[in-house]
Amino acid sequence: MAMADTEDGSDMGGGADHAADASGGGTTPAAGGGSTFGNIRFGKVQGSAIGFGDHNHIVNGRQAEAPCDPAYQELLEAVRRLAEDLRRVVPSPEVGALSDELDRTEDEIQRTGRAGAGRLARIRVMLQDASASVGMLASGVAVGQAVGALLGG
Repeated sequence: MAMADTEDGSDMGGGADHAADASGGGTTPAAGGGSTFGNIRFGKVQGSAIGFGDHNHIVNGRQAEAPCDPAYQELLEAVRRLAEDLRRVVPSPEVGALSDELDRTEDEIQRTGRAGAGRLARIRVMLQDASASVGMLASGVAVGQAVGALLGG
């Protein structure tokens, strides 16, 4: 939580643990730790974002999904279906690795609107490695087709 005095000396929520003199020089906080700089005291900040200076743009929390073209949207939906289906198959190292890569792919597409060619190539190889478990799943076939369309073959 950050607390500050206004220039007219009125308190903006500093309470008993805020101590700064009106001359602008800081004094030691009465309680709660932190450091005092001028008329602003910084104590414990948790789960928040703070910006300093002019023209800041602060985002605190998960941003909305990045827009993506229809091919990547199709891949994203297929990745989500396959990830859900993989939770119901017999665990194996290959299935675990594929599941982890699908999670990273979903995150990348949500953040950037696309997935890199290297990631797509890894998914293709991992689908082949886990084919004993994934081969019968329609969601696995859909991911394979979407990756193939994006990689060109």
